[in-house]
Amino acid sequence: VVVMPSVAGAPAAIGVIADQRWRARRAVDALNAKWTPGEAGAFDQSLIDQALATGLKTESAREVYREAGDAEGKIKSAPSVLRAEYEVPYLAHAAMEPLCCAVKYETTRATVWAGVQIQNVSRDVAAKVFDLDPEQVTLVPMLLGGGFGRRLDSDFVALAAALGRAVPGTLVQLQWRREQDMRHDFYRPAVRAQLAAALDPVTGKVTAYHCHTAGQSIAAQAMPRQLGMPAPGSDASNVEGTADQVYVFDYYKVTHTTVDLPVGVGFWRSVGHSQQGFFNESFVDELATLAKRDPVEFRLSHLTDRPRHTAVLKLVAEKANWGRSVGTTPDGRPVARGVALHESFGSIVGLVVDVSEGEGGVPRVHRAVAAIDCGVAVNPNLVAQQLEGSIIFGLSAALYGRISFKDGVAEQGNFDAYPIVRLSESPTIETWIVPSEAPPGGVGEPGVPPVAPAVANALAVLTGRRVRRLPLVGA
Repeated sequence: VVVMPSVAGAPAAIGVIADQRWRARRAVDALNAKWTPGEAGAFDQSLIDQALATGLKTESAREVYREAGDAEGKIKSAPSVLRAEYEVPYLAHAAMEPLCCAVKYETTRATVWAGVQIQNVSRDVAAKVFDLDPEQVTLVPMLLGGGFGRRLDSDFVALAAALGRAVPGTLVQLQWRREQDMRHDFYRPAVRAQLAAALDPVTGKVTAYHCHTAGQSIAAQAMPRQLGMPAPGSDASNVEGTADQVYVFDYYKVTHTTVDLPVGVGFWRSVGHSQQGFFNESFVDELATLAKRDPVEFRLSHLTDRPRHTAVLKLVAEKANWGRSVGTTPDGRPVARGVALHESFGSIVGLVVDVSEGEGGVPRVHRAVAAIDCGVAVNPNLVAQQLEGSIIFGLSAALYGRISFKDGVAEQGNFDAYPIVRLSESPTIETWIVPSEAPPGGVGEPGVPPVAPAVANALAVLTGRRVRRLPLVGA
């Protein structure tokens, strides 16, 4: 029995070493360990909700990330104004492969086998636990069954190293259970948002825009935990996707309030764009409705001098048959289309989805058409594969993803309570690449942000009800 060290954010833990995994599992269960709440105490979801709501309303702690003119003044004096509040929950990474690491400690050297996202950092963490120099540790990178940002952290490597050090010369594999993986994650932060914009009553265009959000800072936790570096004074990932969003508005302001909460957070596929993309693209769609304009046409009118964005939006609209009748499902249920456009990691993605409502009002996405300008497409097949994976990943989060807390512990521990999209629910996906001579951009993450707003926008057309909180199922 080994009591684990608290290194690299590793949770308090007890490990049992045995010659078979089943024996180790039964032995650790037989310990009947009693755990007490940590420094934060046995907090519940209500504490988190209240803290985020307070942070959203607190004026004094707001940090300005982008400002052009007096946007708030213009909004206050405008004859046509739209205001809306949105919220998104904590999300787990929920990779198919739970965290796993194998080690062999041989007193003066050691070998680590693990699927990780920052190899040198994971090696250094293992060396610290082994009490060796980094040069004495060999890390063998393994193929991993999904990372999505979770394997940027090396907590599971630290725990495996502690077990290996207890039995020198023995190969030891540490395999987390699904429940351990999900309840000891570093989650995508929950965020709340207030958006306001003024419309010109004559042209129907946005004259002023203000977005304010409240949530935890990923960098404040991740930089010390992952890299041993001080927390930055400002975290741009809080507002990425709105501070640098694609549309041209004359008066513009983006602010954020950082809220300290007792929940471990980390980088999650597309990071801040995953939240801000939902806020911004849903709100732009609401503005199009207020202006009584077609959503694609409305977006195009705000892409002045943005030829790459314009080309992406026009291509995805064309390939998705935007403007034509959508029809019904084979059993006669109505279908509606939704659109979203988002830029992240040097790439621009447009997405159109065809959505109906199934049993119990659960959204069903039948078709997803994506267009991307990722600069020079070095490997077009890989671009298509990453877009397909991003759409399924984003759809799982949009429909079902939510982590909540009770007595200081995540309530969701497995796929029964934290579902992901199954093959039977997956839409037909089409991907189109805009020819480009721009420098290559990302393709692993940019497909995620447009998914939730595109589906929500389709549901608004379908039902006449605007959903401003995720997940969509049960909202």
